[in-house]
Amino acid sequence: MQSPARGAHAPHVVTLGTAGGPRWWPEGAGPGRAGIATAVVVGEAVYLVDCGHGVGTQLRRAGLPVSGLRAIFLTHLHSDHTVDLPSLALFGFMILKGERPPIRILGPGDRGMLPPVSAAANGVTPRAFFPDSPTPGTAEMFSLLLRAYGADLTDRMFDSLRSSPLRFFAAEDIGVPAHTGYHPNDNPTPAGTEPFEIYRDELVTVTATLVEHPPVAPAFAFRFDTEAGSVTISGDTAPCDNLVRLAEGTDLLLHEAIDFGWVERAYRAENPATARATMEHHRKSHTSPEQAGEIATAAGAGALALHHLVPGDAEPSVWRAAERTFSGPVLVPDDLERLDFARAVAGRA
Repeated sequence: MQSPARGAHAPHVVTLGTAGGPRWWPEGAGPGRAGIATAVVVGEAVYLVDCGHGVGTQLRRAGLPVSGLRAIFLTHLHSDHTVDLPSLALFGFMILKGERPPIRILGPGDRGMLPPVSAAANGVTPRAFFPDSPTPGTAEMFSLLLRAYGADLTDRMFDSLRSSPLRFFAAEDIGVPAHTGYHPNDNPTPAGTEPFEIYRDELVTVTATLVEHPPVAPAFAFRFDTEAGSVTISGDTAPCDNLVRLAEGTDLLLHEAIDFGWVERAYRAENPATARATMEHHRKSHTSPEQAGEIATAAGAGALALHHLVPGDAEPSVWRAAERTFSGPVLVPDDLERLDFARAVAGRA
């Protein structure tokens, strides 16, 4: 008999998509990578973190049925993390059947105000794209996405007698505890923020913290604790003490990584103001492989896996730089890899 930590039902993640960035990456030196999405699997239950492009197809390829989904967690609302949320809901509600609790969708709330304008703007303030609701949160965004497909949904509900997708999916905003001192512009990543619980069932407890991904606010990292082990998923962030606190002693840390050399090369041909603003965004909002290794070391993580890789077609050797700053196992998983995070598998007592 296999031990629970090593058996087929050991808690694990499946790296459904490992590329970051709102673009289709060409087939380069690295493997083809789908958009960022990670499945946390505990027994028969599936918890999805982010919905990058291709997530539905990747779930199918991984053998993870939509019916197994209990909750979807969005680290932030950038398009590369949410673009296939509507496809998951619009196709999923035609697959799901019977009486079951709705799949909860938990993510950031409305920012509440416009972000600061880049210093590269030279005094020119952009106009908000939708001035009446420029920064919708998760619940409003999901409602607007369904509204955009109103003709499709009405046809299927009237002609095929389908149930409303709201029977199977329930979107909600994650509330930031008031005592943190959070403010979207003045204090988006309050120092010393203690992790706070956002979800619990009989299999997992999920805690969150605020991470540093300006101008996004709020932006979250998530930790999943099970009886057998834990995994922490960074979301998009610059090096951040809050993340170190969340990931303390975690069995597996999945952290974003970016090649800043690629950033410099990629935006040289852009409009100069756009290039300066974009390069500055990457420098203040993301993490190099070496920095990810430092974070894993500071947290005492059992193993480090790099994902949300930018560029998604980089030479694999680019990411091995994390080995210089972290002495534990450093993984650079391809799409659809299984990474166990049970303590016995990670070699941790």
